[in-house]
Amino acid sequence: MTAYNVVRFRTKPGREEAFIDAHKKAKLDVKGFRKGALIKTGERTFCIVGEWKDMDSLAAARPQMIALLDTMRDMLEDLGSDLGVTDPVSGTVVADIGT
Repeated sequence: MTAYNVVRFRTKPGREEAFIDAHKKAKLDVKGFRKGALIKTGERTFCIVGEWKDMDSLAAARPQMIALLDTMRDMLEDLGSDLGVTDPVSGTVVADIGT
């Protein structure tokens, strides 16, 4: 069953463009990853959304996703509330919404 992960970020002041550029160059070549998108949600705030074949594929790719995050971690600001620099969630699709 298709799964998605969503991660919320806030960049440090002056690091927005570097963060965007890093994502434009990023490659996540792992089994089950279908596609992803970086979304600007506000001033210095972003979410990334990833589509996966299933939760097993997503779970298996966590080490590679963390390694990719590590290349950008210095660009990110702590989100507070003991979250650190990311606020991740993931799950399986329970309803497809069409046009």
